[in-house]
Amino acid sequence: MLQFIGCGYLLTSKVMIDETTFRRAADGALDSLFKALTRAGDSHEFDADMNNGALTVEFEDPPAKFVVSPNAPVRQIWVSAHSKSFKLDWDEAAGAFMLGGQTLLELMGAHISSHLGETVTL
Repeated sequence: MLQFIGCGYLLTSKVMIDETTFRRAADGALDSLFKALTRAGDSHEFDADMNNGALTVEFEDPPAKFVVSPNAPVRQIWVSAHSKSFKLDWDEAAGAFMLGGQTLLELMGAHISSHLGETVTL
């Protein structure tokens, strides 16, 4: 895997976890996220729904829809929010799906906060 560092690239190795481990970790992460979203949605006026392994977050004002889903072939959790796609990898040391130092819960909390214009902690 190539990682951009300043004005050059650094070669890093990434070990892909096996599918069983991924599914267990992804199911746990999505379940935890769904519970946190359900609690926060009551006070911040958005709805979270889990359907066929994908989690959606829908907002009425301003209208938007975020989608969180596991992608087993590449062992990532993908988030679609603000017309962008975020791909989180499993970090064994952290025991969480991470992107740029943020966990899935932190990433979703930041994007929901940005969308609503108020702090939402998951």
